[in-house]
Amino acid sequence: MLSKEKKLELIKRFGANDQDTGKPEVQIAMLTEHMKQLSEHLLTNKKDNHNKRGLIMMVSKRRKLLKYLEHVDIQRYRAILQALNLRK
Repeated sequence: MLSKEKKLELIKRFGANDQDTGKPEVQIAMLTEHMKQLSEHLLTNKKDNHNKRGLIMMVSKRRKLLKYLEHVDIQRYRAILQALNLRK
């Protein structure tokens, strides 16, 4: 789980203001951070199938958000990919 401070940092970095959690960029950044933490957890707990399923669901949700952002505004899509060091 993300700490409160980490969430606030991501919201300030990618949102329009301190309470803008609805922007796709903020949601993608939060999912990415949470996925990193969950991936580390799964490296040590290989049989944790519940969290593995949660990680797969997060990957799917992030992919959908990225696809939406790509269709709506390609510049914002490229910026978030570069800021989070994601593919492409």
